Amino acid sequence: QVQLVESGGGLVQAGESLRLSCAASRSIFSINVMGWYRQAPDKQRELVARITSSGSTIVAGSVKGRFTISRDTAKNTVYLQMNSLKPEDTAVYYCNADMYGLLYWGQGTQVTVPS
Repeated sequence: QVQLVESGGGLVQAGESLRLSCAASRSIFSINVMGWYRQAPDKQRELVARITSSGSTIVAGSVKGRFTISRDTAKNTVYLQMNSLKPEDTAVYYCNADMYGLLYWGQGTQVTVPS
């Protein structure tokens, strides 16, 4: 079992940056995959980026070149650096932990980029 606590959301203008943090209650080396998902109003939740226990990363095409996922293993924390934010990035962002088929979610953090 793992608890996930997200932070760092907020309201920013288009073109600005935000960094989201997801603190895990256990060593992230014990978590197969950690990821960031987002859900905009009236849309399905979608994968934004993920990082494996070995450090391999995947970033969704819609945010590639603007968003970066990273981690601090000493702090058991995964980050999502979001640059050049656009109105279409507005959503609730959720941290996810996949422990070999068992999925855990954080409470979500709102990111708003007004048009």
